[in-house]
This record gives sequence, structure tokens and C-alpha cells, in this order.
Amino acid sequence: MGKLGLVTAKYIVHAQITVEGVVDRPDVIGAIFGQTEGLLGSDLELRELQRNGKIGRIEVNIKTTGGKAKGEIIIPSSLDKTETAIIAAALETIQRIGPCNAGISSTKIEDVRVSKRNLVIGRAKELLKDLTDKVLPDSQEITEEVSKSVRMMEIQEYGKDRLAAGPAIEDSEEIIVVEGRADVLNLLRNGIKNGIAMNGTSVPQTIIELSKRKIVTAFVDGDRGGDLIIRELKQVAEIDFVVKAPDGKEVEEITKKELNKALRGKAALEQITMDIEHKPKNNVRNSNVRKRPTTSRPRETRVSPTYKSKLTQKDTEKYTKMLDDLMGTRGAYILDEEANILGKVPTSELSTTIKNLGSGVHTVVFDGVIDIDLIKIAERSEIKYLIAMESKVQRPQTKIRIITKNNL
Repeated sequence: MGKLGLVTAKYIVHAQITVEGVVDRPDVIGAIFGQTEGLLGSDLELRELQRNGKIGRIEVNIKTTGGKAKGEIIIPSSLDKTETAIIAAALETIQRIGPCNAGISSTKIEDVRVSKRNLVIGRAKELLKDLTDKVLPDSQEITEEVSKSVRMMEIQEYGKDRLAAGPAIEDSEEIIVVEGRADVLNLLRNGIKNGIAMNGTSVPQTIIELSKRKIVTAFVDGDRGGDLIIRELKQVAEIDFVVKAPDGKEVEEITKKELNKALRGKAALEQITMDIEHKPKNNVRNSNVRKRPTTSRPRETRVSPTYKSKLTQKDTEKYTKMLDDLMGTRGAYILDEEANILGKVPTSELSTTIKNLGSGVHTVVFDGVIDIDLIKIAERSEIKYLIAMESKVQRPQTKIRIITKNNL
């Protein structure tokens, strides 16, 4: 499947379409390619431009009411502004889609770089303020930072599954199995070089084979997802010890002190399995709701909404599978109203992608935590559902339906 847009896209063409009849998205895309073929010469042939990466995936968001179809066409472009304008104008020559009369009007050409430039300016102001507010680090801090960077550069790909791992996997008698690449990086950052990532919830064959000849410690997040990974590992691999991050925290985000304390407290697999199996069922739903610490400095709490989502069984299964696929990838699926996947983007680009699309996105499923900033962006784009691993936002704060993995 193609991406929503090109990483190098400079412009996005927005066009409105009206059709005197009922048509589907493939009909519109077929008409765009078919009726512009040969119109602009070989240098501006849409199929060839898309093949060469100069035109991104054409998005069509269309709805049918009263026997007539209306919608929007979005075309990312890395051509120059003149060529992009020609492409936009060529769309307006399309007069029929299938057997139906149609009309297309190019409404605007958005300069993606303007949006990025505004983000850069805003972020630069924040960084400058942060730099001004802080004193220069001493020599010890500089040395430690450089050492961390060197250790993080030691990450490698191991085995036929090309798993993210530290440099000491083969030489160490004991290995630490974690969920994702970010977890391995945190281990390296703190001087632990024998970590290896599963890259998801399914146990790769490389991990299974390693478990037969190494002492294996599974280091999982301190949430419900961590319990599920332990169960999966127990079924297919030979696990010796289990370590869990502090409640509500992920391995990738814990500090050196928390990491070392957790590793010192590792327990045999049988003991951890017994604890998981004897957990009260009503703890599952509230596993992410934490009491405020009694220390003087409050810690931000991750809260999962306590209401149930009104989804069909089919939707529930589909979204659950998507979250499982995304776990550990830091990726996001963009869905239309029919729950079709329009594209996949990194969570780091999710906010920008939603802003650029403007409308047409119905649901976002991603490996991460829903926060108030994402809610504001999603509300402006009229997104109906946000589905993620966890949420920091209570339901009364927004009309958007928030669904977490625990809700599903």
C-alpha cells in the first residue's frame, strides 16, 4: 500500500468532485488516470510521475447522498509549483466518471513547506528559550552524554528476523528480551548491551532459538500488554526469568535507577505466571488508573477511559488486530469511514499528517498515548475515533470517541 503522501512532497492539490450518480473511489481514480493520459505530454503523465515518486498516492474521499456523489480529491506533489498547477488544472477536464456526468474543481494548492516552516519557527523559539533558561552543562555531564550516544550507536540487527539488539548478544550467556527497538536503545543508553527486541507481540523464531542456548530474561512494560507478552513467550520459548517495569511505565522510558532496581528484582517465570493468573479480573479494566504518589511532587497519571466503546464485534476484532500489529512499531494507521486503511505513518508525523489532510479521516489507530494536543488537532479535522494503547484524556474533555487497548 502506498503512503498517504511523499516525505518530499512540496505541494498538495485539493479538488472538489461532484458526480450525477453513484460511483466508488476506484472509479474516480481510474478516471483521473485514464482521462488525463496523453493530455499533458509524456513529461507530465500521471502514471509515470507516480511511478517515479513525483506524485504521491491519490486520495479520494467521497460520499453518496440522494443518488449523487460528492467528495474531495487530494494529490501530494513534489513537482515545482508550475507543474503542480498544470496537474490541478488537468483534473478539471474530467467530465465523466463511468456512465455518470461529473465535475471536478481544483480549490487550492497547499504549500506543505509553509506549514513545516511555521512548525520550525515555533519549535526554534521553544528550543531557544530552553537554551537560555539552562546553564551550560559541566564536563562530567558532557562526558556522560557523549558516552550514552556512543553506546546507542552500537545497536545492530541480529538473526534472520533482523531484530534490534545490543552488540553483546552472541557473547553473553544471558540475554534480555524486550518488546521494541526503543527498549533496546534505553538499555544501551544505560550500559546494558545484551538486550534484543521482539519487534511486536509475536515471538520471532530468532528469539525461540536463542532461548534454547541462552539464559533468557524477559523485560516487559508494567501494564496489561506486558502480561500478554509474558504469556506469549511462555508458550513458545524457554524463558528463565521475568522483569516488569514499574506500574504504568514502559521499558523505553524508565530511568537508570528504575531499570537497575527492576533487574535486581527479577523473578522466576513460574512465580510471575502465578501472579498474573491470580490477578482479579476487575483489575484488568483499571490497570492503568494509578493513585497519585504521596511525594510532594505529583506525577502525571495515564488514565484509560472507563466507558465501553459501542463497536460491533467485527470492528472490535479489527481494531484489536491493528493495535497488535502496531505494538512496538511507533506507527499509526489512518482509516476512512468504512474502516479502510488509507495509509500508515510514524507517530512522530501523525499530528502533521492529520493537519495536512484536513478532512476525510474518520479513525486513527496508533501505537502510543492519546494526549490533549492530539485531541485538539483531531477535533479540528473532525476525526470521530482515536484508538491507542493508552490515554491521558478523560472522556468529558472531548466529543471524540477515545478507545484504548483495555477497552477493546
